[in-house]
Amino acid sequence: MKHLIDCAMQREEADLLIRNVSVFNVFTGELETGDIAVAEGRIVGVGQGYRAKTEYDGQGQIALPAFMDAHIHIESSMLSPEAWAALAVPHGTTAIVADPHEIVNVAGIAGAEYIGEAFSRLSCGGKKPLDVYLQLPSCVPATPFETSGAVIDARETAREIVRERFFGLGEMMNFPAVIGADAQVLGKIQAAVEAGKPVDGHAPGLSGKELAAYRCAGILTDHESLTPAECREKVARGMYVQIRCGSSANNIADAKDAIDDFNFRRFVLCSDDKNAADLSARGHIDDALRRLVAAGLAPKYAIALATINIAECYRLPDRGAIAPRYFADVVLVDSLINYHVSAVFKEGVLVAEHGAPRFETSRRTMNGAVASTVKIGPVTPQSFRIVGHEGRFRAMEVQPHGLYTKETFVPAPKGELSVKGTDLNKLAVIERHFATGNIGLGLVKGYGLHGGAIGISVAHDSHNLVVLGDDDAAMARVTALLAEAGGGMALVTEHEEDVFALDIAGLMSSKDAATVIARTDEIAQKARKMGVKADYEPFMTLVFLSLAVIPELKLLDRGLFDLGRWSFVPLEEV
Repeated sequence: MKHLIDCAMQREEADLLIRNVSVFNVFTGELETGDIAVAEGRIVGVGQGYRAKTEYDGQGQIALPAFMDAHIHIESSMLSPEAWAALAVPHGTTAIVADPHEIVNVAGIAGAEYIGEAFSRLSCGGKKPLDVYLQLPSCVPATPFETSGAVIDARETAREIVRERFFGLGEMMNFPAVIGADAQVLGKIQAAVEAGKPVDGHAPGLSGKELAAYRCAGILTDHESLTPAECREKVARGMYVQIRCGSSANNIADAKDAIDDFNFRRFVLCSDDKNAADLSARGHIDDALRRLVAAGLAPKYAIALATINIAECYRLPDRGAIAPRYFADVVLVDSLINYHVSAVFKEGVLVAEHGAPRFETSRRTMNGAVASTVKIGPVTPQSFRIVGHEGRFRAMEVQPHGLYTKETFVPAPKGELSVKGTDLNKLAVIERHFATGNIGLGLVKGYGLHGGAIGISVAHDSHNLVVLGDDDAAMARVTALLAEAGGGMALVTEHEEDVFALDIAGLMSSKDAATVIARTDEIAQKARKMGVKADYEPFMTLVFLSLAVIPELKLLDRGLFDLGRWSFVPLEEV
C-alpha cells in the first residue's frame, strides 16, 4: 500500500507508464488527457509528471478498461481453451464469466476441471493474460427428458459450489422447474446462495408473476430477453440483462432500444456462443461494441456495458475502470466507433499487441475424461426408417438466422416415408454417452439438403449426435464416421465422405485456430453445395435442434419434445 501511495504521489517510480493516450473514464463518460501510471499491477494515477521504469507509447490511441464477457460457453468456438485465448485476448478481452455447461454435460465435473486447468496454464510476464470466472453448470442435464453424459444433482452441486474453482452457478435454464418450486432445482440455487456466489439465469419470455417467482430464487441475470419491453421489465425487477452478441443469436437491436440514461448500469455484454471463424474475422466484445454504437447507442454507455457494469454485476472489486487502485487491465483502441485494438495490458503486462498474443498457446493437454467420449449402440440404415399411418407428421420449421423452431404438419403416407425429392429431411438424435441405442427421429421442413447426410456431435445441451439427411444409408455412414473420429463434423454424399474430428469431448479440437477455421469452413461449404439454404448455417443450425429449453419443437434422443407443453409429443398424429 505504501509503495502504491508513494508512486501515486510521484515520490517513487512506477513500473509502467502508458503515455500519449486519451483515457476514457467509465464513471463520468468523459475522455481525459494524461498518462496512465502502473505499479504492482495496479493503476496509481492518471495525469502528468509520473516517472516509470518502463514506458509504452500509445501513439494517440484511446485507453479503455479491458473488456469482459459476462456469459460465454467457450466450447462453442470448437477451440481448446489455449487456442480460444489466443484469438480473444488480442481483441481486448481479459476476463470472462465462463459456463462450461457443454463439456460438463459430456464429461461431468472433470470437464470443468479441464477447462479451468487449461486456462490456468497460460502465462505472460508472470501474469495470467485472462481472468476466468468458472461457473458450476446448473443444468446437467438441462432437462430430465434427455440423456447426457453426466448428472449433477442438488447434493453434488452443494458439494462442488463451495470449491474455490467455481465462481458461481451457471445459467438456470430449467425455468419451469424454478417457477414450479422443484426441490432438486431449488436445492442447487440455495447451495449457491448460501455459498455467497452469483446465480445466472436463462428466462426467455418470462413476465409478470412468473418473472417475480424466478427472481425470488435469487437469480441475477438473463441473456434470453426477446424485446425491449422484456428487457425493461427484467431490469425493473432487479435483474441484469445480458445483451448477447454471438454467432447464432444476437439481440443487440432489441436490447439497445431498452437502454436509457437511468437504467444503463443494469445492462452487460456477453457473447454466449461464438465460433472460431467469427472470433477471428469480427472479434469478440470489441465486435459487440462496434455493433452497439452502429445501432445508435452512445459510446459512453456501450463501454460501460463491457467493463464496469460487468464488474459491479458480479462484485469483482477493483476491475472495470481506469482509476487509482484498479487493476491495470487496459486496451488501446483507435476510436470509440471502430474499437480496433492495438494493445492489451493485463495487470500492467503487455499480453497482446497488433492482433497477436504475447503468450504461449501451442502447448495443450487433455485429461482422460474429455477423450474418447463417443459411445453408440448399433446403427444401421433401418434405424432411420419412419413409417406412416395416413395421419399427419409433425415437422420442425427452423426460423431463419435464429435458434427457434415452429411446429408444422405434413401429410403422412401409409407405409415407409421417403423424403427424397421433397422439402423434408429426416433428423435423428443418437445417444452417444452410454451406448443405450436411443435414437430420436423427426422431420425438418425447408432446410434444403439433398443427396446424402450431414452430422455433428455438438448438440445443445446433452451433446448427442445430430444427423440430418434424405438417405438412410448416408445417415448411418455419417453416424459411423462420427463414432470413429471420437466426435466431430461429418458429411456423406454419393461421391464423397469427409469428417473433421473434435477430439476434446466431441466438442472442441486440439488443433490451432487457423486449422479449425479452415476445416470447419471447408466441410460447411461442402454441405452448402448439397442445397442447404442460405438462411441456415449447415452444421451450426443443427446444434440447436435438440435444445429443449428453446421454443418450440425440438428433437431429443428419446423423441420429439414440445417446450410449450413441457412434454414429448408423437411424430405422427393419426
